[in-house]
Amino acid sequence: MDFEQVFGTNKPVVGMVHLQPLPGSPRSDSDLDAVLERARADARALDTGGVDGVIVENFGDAPFYPDAVPAHTVAAMTRATDAVRRAVGVPVGVNVLRNDAEAALSVAAAADAAFVRVNVHTGARLTDQGVLEGQAHETLRLRERLGADVDVFADLAVKHSTPLTGADDDVGTLAETVKRGLADAVVVSGTETGAPVDAGRLETVLDERAAAGLATPVLVGSGVGPESVEDLLVDADGVVVGTALKAGGETTAPVDSQRVTDLVAAADRVR
Repeated sequence: MDFEQVFGTNKPVVGMVHLQPLPGSPRSDSDLDAVLERARADARALDTGGVDGVIVENFGDAPFYPDAVPAHTVAAMTRATDAVRRAVGVPVGVNVLRNDAEAALSVAAAADAAFVRVNVHTGARLTDQGVLEGQAHETLRLRERLGADVDVFADLAVKHSTPLTGADDDVGTLAETVKRGLADAVVVSGTETGAPVDAGRLETVLDERAAAGLATPVLVGSGVGPESVEDLLVDADGVVVGTALKAGGETTAPVDSQRVTDLVAAADRVR
């Protein structure tokens, strides 16, 4: 995957549009118009601040379905993704939590989004939703059937999860995810939302990529802030940022365009 071609830079900063609870979820007030307006406002603040891409995610829908979300969630996600895409001039991605890659890909194809993020693309992880199993075989075949020009960003040992047995071992994980799961890019995160990635783990993943002779982009997917983004982008190929770009550093708060500007300025010092 060529980040320069997709994002206009080989080390993109990708901001999160965390959707408020969608109709049908436990904390929703069923006002989809308000959800869409907030999504557009957050997306514009990210775009104005200089990000290179955004991801639309149903962050407010906890507790999450482990795999297939209902049809009304797919419909709402499609409307939200289309609204965001029309509001910004940067590539848009989709993540349907907790792990509905089929829905994400379908939303992306319908809303003309550029990529999807899949939390468990290959292998299996133990989470608060139970055991999540990768469905790469279905996801990639659906992409083929849809004829969708949509890239797959796959998490490695995704946050808020643990291995089924023993400790995490990233050796071999990237190669399996890329060579057998056909992921276009991979995401390395900390243990939970906002938690920094372990430097040793990131180094292991990058070393594995080199040893496998791969050029697949590696992004850091959590805990990125203006004080860390320069160091991270020396080695990583991009970052996904949510909490650090919100007012007061609160994950559920609106995007603060000044925080975006500050983080992008720090990133530009190494790009």
